[in-house]
Amino acid sequence: MSIFIDTADVEQAKAAKASGWIHGITTNPILLANSGSSAADTLQQLTELNTGLLFYQLIATCKEDMLKEAKIAKVIAGEQLVLKIPPTKLGFQIIQYLPPDVPCCITAIYSAAQALVAREAGVRYIAVYVSRATKLLGDGLSLITEISRVLHGSQTQILAASLKSPMEASSAILAGADHLTLPFDVLSALTYHEHSEDAVNNFNANGSGLQL
Repeated sequence: MSIFIDTADVEQAKAAKASGWIHGITTNPILLANSGSSAADTLQQLTELNTGLLFYQLIATCKEDMLKEAKIAKVIAGEQLVLKIPPTKLGFQIIQYLPPDVPCCITAIYSAAQALVAREAGVRYIAVYVSRATKLLGDGLSLITEISRVLHGSQTQILAASLKSPMEASSAILAGADHLTLPFDVLSALTYHEHSEDAVNNFNANGSGLQL
């Protein structure tokens, strides 16, 4: 299992890397549009952090342009690159034309049927929007469980996204997700629990240790 930060904010990515337990960065076109720099510049800065895998989503809408965009992303991100592909008819078709050394992630999956096609296409990851699926379909965690059954025994892994709390994040793993990608605020909250804080305060107030 890997935990990624879902951001195109370079400072957030730096802070996440400093934690020591984040294994990459996921971006999307909206996050990149709000980054304050061009998509190319932001992607370059995120690549230079060398945090781990770096997910970039194609925005081109025809085969030729998608392949060109994928090539540009590969030049920038190199071995860190994971290409996010929209789950459209063309998106599923384009996978066969992409370089075999570039792992793909079909993003915004909302059905087990889409996951089945992604599996047969041989993609490495599928991104399931848990909270959005709950709003639109009724139960995003059940969708994770259904998809995990469809993918059982395959190379395709579930990346749970659109997670709004630490509890929802841990629930996604329990439901069958392989990886998580979290916004900075949820990521920062993972290590906190009020009872843990109380215990630490008690230790510090009433305990003793080695003298420095």
